[in-house]
Amino acid sequence: MGFLPYETPYDWSRLQPLRHTAQQAVGGMIDLSIGSPVDPVPDSVRQAMIEHLDAPNAHGYPQTTGTAQLREAIMQWFARYRRTDLQAIDADIVPTVGSKEAVALMASLLGLGPDDVVVQPKVSYPTYAIGTQLAGAQILAVDDVTDTSVWEHNPHVKAVWVNAPNNPTGTVPSVQALRQVVEAARRIGAVVLSDECYALLYWKHDAVQSNATATEVMLQEQDTIPSAPCMLEPAISGSSARNILVLYSLSKQSNMAGYRTALIAGDAALVRPMTATRRQIGQIIPGPVQAAMVAGLNDSKAIATQVERYRNRFNRLIPALREFGYDAHMPDGALYVWTAARHGDCWQDMQELAKLGLIVSPGEFYGDSGYLRWSVTVPDDAIDQAVQRLHAARK
Repeated sequence: MGFLPYETPYDWSRLQPLRHTAQQAVGGMIDLSIGSPVDPVPDSVRQAMIEHLDAPNAHGYPQTTGTAQLREAIMQWFARYRRTDLQAIDADIVPTVGSKEAVALMASLLGLGPDDVVVQPKVSYPTYAIGTQLAGAQILAVDDVTDTSVWEHNPHVKAVWVNAPNNPTGTVPSVQALRQVVEAARRIGAVVLSDECYALLYWKHDAVQSNATATEVMLQEQDTIPSAPCMLEPAISGSSARNILVLYSLSKQSNMAGYRTALIAGDAALVRPMTATRRQIGQIIPGPVQAAMVAGLNDSKAIATQVERYRNRFNRLIPALREFGYDAHMPDGALYVWTAARHGDCWQDMQELAKLGLIVSPGEFYGDSGYLRWSVTVPDDAIDQAVQRLHAARK
């Protein structure tokens, strides 16, 4: 059938006039719109990349399934941070060239078509809808995917997207709610697609229990980095990977967006056919990058340091947003503050903010034009400048 046409309002060129306005502001533009990491790649990652530039997995064709070292690192990462023994639940793994291609290809890899329905949140990452459209399947956008009553009686539902922590809202459902999603999906033979790329950026239950910084706490015991619920953990999955696929990326935890390092883990009966297809179309992580991925997964100190960077940026930006008039709160997780537009429409607010030199994401891109998304994936000095401008504008 091939890829079918898609429609999306997710077009960053629409911000260009606002960027031009922001660039004219005193001090220039501060871009709080795109969630692209800006902090250093861990030393361990860069060193692993260098050491493997002429390794057998570099000058020869790399392994689609991942090297033995990478597969072991992924399994250990799930056990260490996600409370999940992949072998015990009969899960398989395949590395992906970033998580976006995995999201966009998922409906196609599952063989979905015109008679099939994919459930997703109304407010969500746009690529879920784009991937469903590319496969020619139907989208069922719902307010809350954990309210299974709105989709589990639809015989055409074949897959359900869950994103926790959510982009853009930052929300994280309870373990009980996520278990209900799994149980409902299994009853109707649907696959739960769990995008967990922000899993270690989890603010709902902070690890800080004393006056020590979060980094100090996490480095004392490297396994204490808090994690959002994992769809494959026994409390949710019932100790079985059946009908569950989890997607994860190192882009956020290790600033490796440019390395394109991600993975799918879950039901082996689903992962293995996907792996065979990916091998035929060449969707394979380069050999040296697989080695870099191993280092990123294993470097607990670097992960803890990055988590603390983002926490500190939230702690500076959120009070300034409140002072300016936004109902801003720490999200359950992820890298964004999701605020209602002060004027009721994201574009009107964005015109006002552009005059201050601030660019944010329009909520329309994610399904609600009455909101704005503020990203903390900017350098510390940019956060400080944004705070100063918001403060000055309220005087």
